[in-house]
Amino acid sequence: MDRETKDKLIDAAYHARFNARVPTSGFKVGAALLTKEGEIITGCNVEISSTLSSVCSERTAIVKAVSMGYDKFVAIAVVSDSDKPISPCGFCRQYLADFGKDIIVIMANRDRDKVVEMTAGELLPMS
Repeated sequence: MDRETKDKLIDAAYHARFNARVPTSGFKVGAALLTKEGEIITGCNVEISSTLSSVCSERTAIVKAVSMGYDKFVAIAVVSDSDKPISPCGFCRQYLADFGKDIIVIMANRDRDKVVEMTAGELLPMS
């Protein structure tokens, strides 16, 4: 993936996090998913009073993309409010791996100056 595309994804995830609904944690996360067709689909985390039923930004983006007719993905960027990059939770790792172990997962901090990159398969080994 070229630098320009990666930067676009990180920027889209950065901006998507501002739409997060996080009354419990206050911790905003945004995701931007790149489809094989070149579309960027964003998502944010959505919390409700039952935290187990809350939805992470990565799954929001994936479900949104699938509902729009996309099911082949190249990469996803995730940006949070943290000063360090955060990695997807176990549920999100499974979602990503089920759609493709070769999906590139780009994790960036809130300032977008610290970036870690792995594949979905590396995040969920032996899946």
